[in-house]
Amino acid sequence: MKISMMPHQTAVRSLVYWPTLAGCLGVALAVIAPAHAQFLDAEQAGAGPTLGDVRSQKYRVGVSVTAEGGPCRGIYATLPVPADWPEQKVQIVSEDLSPDVRSLRYRTLAGGVKQMIVEIPDLPAGEKAHAIVTFVIERAAIRAPTDTQSLSIPQKPDRALRAFLGTSPAIETRHPKIVKMAHASGADLEGWKKAEALYDAVREKVEYRNGELKGAARALADGWGDCEELTCLFIALARVEGIPARTVWVEGHCYPEFYLVDAEGKGWWFPCQAAGTRSFGSMPDQLPLLQKGDSFRDPDRPGKTLRYVSEYLRGSAVGGGGSPHVTWIREGA
Repeated sequence: MKISMMPHQTAVRSLVYWPTLAGCLGVALAVIAPAHAQFLDAEQAGAGPTLGDVRSQKYRVGVSVTAEGGPCRGIYATLPVPADWPEQKVQIVSEDLSPDVRSLRYRTLAGGVKQMIVEIPDLPAGEKAHAIVTFVIERAAIRAPTDTQSLSIPQKPDRALRAFLGTSPAIETRHPKIVKMAHASGADLEGWKKAEALYDAVREKVEYRNGELKGAARALADGWGDCEELTCLFIALARVEGIPARTVWVEGHCYPEFYLVDAEGKGWWFPCQAAGTRSFGSMPDQLPLLQKGDSFRDPDRPGKTLRYVSEYLRGSAVGGGGSPHVTWIREGA
């Protein structure tokens, strides 16, 4: 787990939570679900990816707040929640709110991140309030395309794709050693073969080892990093070579996606497993998908560029003696 705390303000505590990245395992139950637009049906398999088997699980997200040492007021919390993606369908099945919770609502940030917003106007000393939402998530495995020869790097990426070609937090696309590695690894290769050469270079040069977030450049210099570092480095190399790429955040793990177009100009996002068992252009894991991207803005944290849209809480003590103590809830149900 990677946790950082924002500086204390007067009688206010704000917490920022990173998803647990040390573990890379998830448990789910198999069901059947339809294919989605990003993917081809199995019988149409070609340059695009296809959906594999689909698994379903219940998943709980929420917050519990206790007023410690005195009453608290103006408690406001935001939490990222699962949303629909081409390989994932999400449905809310229940909302459990304690009486002190005034409102629970949802919003979607640029980049497709969905947040739940919880407001607790007043919380007496020693009292606990909670808001917990239970989802049913249907998540499909992804199969690699059968025709990779026709896939190429987009020559005129639109504005949305250009967002995945620049620098992001921990993804230093302008670092000289990253640029040098990208050009050397992808030299004289095109499309799928170039992306795969970059992928193999990352796995060859950076050993998987769990640790704190340090970014692509530091991981390359150290020769080791965890799933975030391997993901960051692959994305940085791909972007240097003109291949749009982004981070996919799932429960307990992250991995990269890269974007190529077929002979007709239709674009596809392809996943790959940067850390762990080799899987390029496919994704057998079916962990709950939390968000995609690595450069976000949150209106509650103005002026900050977020690598991951984390949990956030603010609240004030009444009379200066109390403090809101928060427990974030994110678990299989």
